[in-house]
Amino acid sequence: MTANISISQHPIIKQKVSQLRNVKNTPREVRELIDSISRLMMYDVTMDIDLAPVGTEQSPVGAYTEMRVATKVALVPVLRSGLAMLSAASDLLHDAEIRHLGLFREETTLQPVEYYNKLPRVCGVDECVVLDPMIATGGTAEAAVQILQHWGVEKIKFVCICASKQGIESLAAKYPDVQFFVAVIDEVLDKRGFVSPGIGDCGDRLNNTA
Repeated sequence: MTANISISQHPIIKQKVSQLRNVKNTPREVRELIDSISRLMMYDVTMDIDLAPVGTEQSPVGAYTEMRVATKVALVPVLRSGLAMLSAASDLLHDAEIRHLGLFREETTLQPVEYYNKLPRVCGVDECVVLDPMIATGGTAEAAVQILQHWGVEKIKFVCICASKQGIESLAAKYPDVQFFVAVIDEVLDKRGFVSPGIGDCGDRLNNTA
């Protein structure tokens, strides 16, 4: 694996991923597990953000310097399944911009199709955190990265729960300046573009539309 791929080694994340795989989960259980995994993953994602002093405040026993996040962050959920990770990310980064990207994978060609993009003309953030539970072939992830690079953001972090080995290694090699955070990497990517054992079609599992 390349240096820009960070694979979680946290045992609780591993346990929750194994629970998420289960085909018997209800949509509510899928939503809860994705939210929980995302909250744990965001700890590592935010390790390098900058802080700045904002003034002196008083604790019960003395004065202290209050600190606030200084890095301007945009959270970018990829519709529709990326929305399940948004609450976890925004609960940590209260002042982050939220910018949605609508992308889906065409079933026959497996190529990404963009259907929603309302990014402002000028990029006003320091970094983007892309949220998408799955990287399979990597086509949708690559499209998201290219859109954000064209927008002009200097730093991109991509957070996903499950990725195929083929997909994430290809992305990491092609975009060495993008940091990829992943909970689990699976070896098998079949001819239909499905990861095995994987976590299934997250959009359908989250929304009960399978």
